[in-house]
Amino acid sequence: MRLIYFSFDYTPHDYRFLSSLAESGHEVFYVRLHRPTRDLEDRSLPPAVEQVRWEGEADTFRWQDLPQKIRAFRALWRRIKPQLVHAGPIQTCALIAALAGAQPLLTMSWGFDLMQDAERNAWWRWATRYTLRHSTFFVSDAEVTRRKAIAFGMRAERTLVFPWGVDLERFAPPARDRFPTEHYNLLCNRRWEPRYGVDVLVRAFVRLAREREDVSLLLLGSGSQAPLFHRLLREGGVWDRVHMPGHISQNELPSWYRRAHLFISPSHVDGSSVSLMEALACGLPVIVSDIPANREWVETGKNGWLFPDGDEEALYQTLRQALTTPPSRLSELGQAGRLTAESRADWRKNFATLLQAYELTLAYGKNG
Repeated sequence: MRLIYFSFDYTPHDYRFLSSLAESGHEVFYVRLHRPTRDLEDRSLPPAVEQVRWEGEADTFRWQDLPQKIRAFRALWRRIKPQLVHAGPIQTCALIAALAGAQPLLTMSWGFDLMQDAERNAWWRWATRYTLRHSTFFVSDAEVTRRKAIAFGMRAERTLVFPWGVDLERFAPPARDRFPTEHYNLLCNRRWEPRYGVDVLVRAFVRLAREREDVSLLLLGSGSQAPLFHRLLREGGVWDRVHMPGHISQNELPSWYRRAHLFISPSHVDGSSVSLMEALACGLPVIVSDIPANREWVETGKNGWLFPDGDEEALYQTLRQALTTPPSRLSELGQAGRLTAESRADWRKNFATLLQAYELTLAYGKNG
């Protein structure tokens, strides 16, 4: 199949989609909207994928440029003549494709576009509704986002859910059991932006580290809240208990999961979090915010703990509970997490659902 894959950025998620699409024999043209100074993914684009440079790619996305981007994408679509356009997030890439009249259009939610952006204001609500009503088919990684899409006008029968999943061979438990241990490493690799709630974890950790000397925080990544985190950790007197190595390559990432003892995701908004699935696959007990998408993966007492979203006190108390849990019980929670990943988060199996969505998109497209 000849298709356009239209995405905002070049991220590890895009790399996995493009790699698997190329391996499945499709003729893939990769189009991106944002031209950042540094890609979020350090692996090269798969050689079988053709990256298309176009007039709509820019350093920043501005709404006043939307007419120009629509014209540019329409010209691109007519030149490439794809059998299908795969686009997302909803209010940027998929909106441009829909306004350009590109059909058949498979719109893919990235989680935040429905769980947060869709409700920003009247314009964003209109953009969401217009895009979904002009999409041939829709896929998302969580049931909660599928229901939101339907509420915005997407036909229920033209939707599929598939968790994006992980490579279960790369993301696997360490050879030796983590527990018992004399020192606990807490891991969080969510971006340092307000929507991911990492500030809640930093504040809870400051309290925890003051009363326990056997705990450290592995805080991977970066973001706009870095000055805030640095100030909280220095003022809290626990700066030397936190490791902040910055951006971690995909090749290095599994080793960080394996050296950790607990994974924490305090995100305020999410679809099926790939970071969470990676942690489960690596056999880590997890502590995550009690939001709809996380409840699809985590059950307190089964493979980890849920805590009320944004509640610093609750997270602090949950961390204390986890660290006083018997080592044998922590091992059981980690093993249960691995089983969860094996049953539901296998990328190789889940990717087949996207190919099924492509076939359905073509079928509905032929039928109008």
